[in-house]
Amino acid sequence: MAAQPIPAARRKSILRVIFISLLLDLISFTFILPLFPRLLEFYRNLEATQGSSNSVLSRILLALNAYKQSFSRPISDRYDVVLLGGALGSLFSALQAIASPFIGSLSDKYGRRTALLWSMAGNIASVALWVAATDFRTFLASRVVGGLSEGNVQLATAMAADISDEKQRASTMALVGACFSIAFTFGPALGAALANVETVVANPFATAAGFSLFLIIVETAYLYMYLPETLPSSRTAESSNGPIVKPEASARPHQRTNSYLILNFTHFIFILFFSGMEFSFPFMTYDLFAYTSSQSGRLLGFIGLLASILQGGVTRRMHPLRSIQVGVISCIASFFLLGRLTTEAGLWTAAGLLAVTTSTVVTGLNTLSSFEAAESERGGKMGNHRSWGQVGRALGPLLFCTLYWWAGRDVAYAVGGAGMLGVCALVFGGLKAPLGISSRR
Repeated sequence: MAAQPIPAARRKSILRVIFISLLLDLISFTFILPLFPRLLEFYRNLEATQGSSNSVLSRILLALNAYKQSFSRPISDRYDVVLLGGALGSLFSALQAIASPFIGSLSDKYGRRTALLWSMAGNIASVALWVAATDFRTFLASRVVGGLSEGNVQLATAMAADISDEKQRASTMALVGACFSIAFTFGPALGAALANVETVVANPFATAAGFSLFLIIVETAYLYMYLPETLPSSRTAESSNGPIVKPEASARPHQRTNSYLILNFTHFIFILFFSGMEFSFPFMTYDLFAYTSSQSGRLLGFIGLLASILQGGVTRRMHPLRSIQVGVISCIASFFLLGRLTTEAGLWTAAGLLAVTTSTVVTGLNTLSSFEAAESERGGKMGNHRSWGQVGRALGPLLFCTLYWWAGRDVAYAVGGAGMLGVCALVFGGLKAPLGISSRR
């Protein structure tokens, strides 16, 4: 027996819960992004005053310096903390790559709501550790716990697919993508402002961490009270205890249009190059224009704001395959422009192109991934899809910055552009429009 369609009013209510909760989650998540340099500088100075020469942080810094010194081109010490932040970001993404398939599969078996609430418990523990992080080991533990438990994004995407039919899918996924752009526009600025309010001497960032924890707790309570189960099988049969009972009946076999291997590989290759370019941005703007952190922040804020406008007004109306194609072409243009620009006007033009990419590609890939998964396997398949992207995000900064320092900006962005040409070949030659929307423009 097929799952019953969701009434329009109920779908709207569930979508509102997904949007508000994901926005709270991502704003909380982005608090820490502009604080990484000051956070890590604080812990490094703290250990220097304590005379810790064999601590976890000192060993990590020693390894990063050995990596930095392997290049013939001298690299300024001002990048030590940036490299450390990149290493922690890669660690978080690697842990997400491990956890995402398990979280998705558990949501297929026990329900999205149950999996999400358990994920929120891990998020609360992670941010609580950050509040209490008066030393680097505790802070590192908070990142590890967060990397292994964060499942909100993939589960929000799966729930959005659960409550959307084929005609609604693209616009619903764009709404989820808009949460990212909005959060990345305002979250970092709010986190930086809160970091200037010192309430705990032993942890100068406790105010930002505490407010982040408050948002996560509010989100968890909101989800507990208002989020129903969205798993399609729960609309036909559900047991009161244990796993959701999936109907045995003869629903029509799910027809796939795209190979999951090609979809996932496209996601991996795109994120590999794109995340490397993102991480190199502070180096490039400093080298060329001596940009300060606040100036780089304004540039990234512009990208986020423009991306959110595009997602709300343009991407949601586009065919998902078309949105991927447009985004990849825009990314190719931005890569080659970044490799040759000499003026700030060129930099802001490239930023505008990157905003187009940010608003289209990942949203479109997630939409295609949701079409290819049967209802009973959607969580696991989309978890695998996210995992491939997180592997790319773990490797991209390391590989791209190695190339940037070894061969220079021109070569690094030329290679990145060539890599995006490969992504373009996959998108135009390997991906097809899903059967259910193949007639839509």
